[in-house]
Amino acid sequence: MTSLLDSKQLRNRSFVVLAAFLASMLAGCSTMEGAGEDIEDAGEEVSEAAEDASN
Repeated sequence: MTSLLDSKQLRNRSFVVLAAFLASMLAGCSTMEGAGEDIEDAGEEVSEAAEDASN
């Protein structure tokens, strides 16, 4: 009986760790996507400024 209880606790703990890991990975992806968009916007601003300076 004790080993069955330990097995359920281990399974529950493993599930919680896996869920936390997946949540952090999803949060990281959206953060990286946002950073990529910010870098792209900054590059466009630099390009526009360079075009304005050359005219």
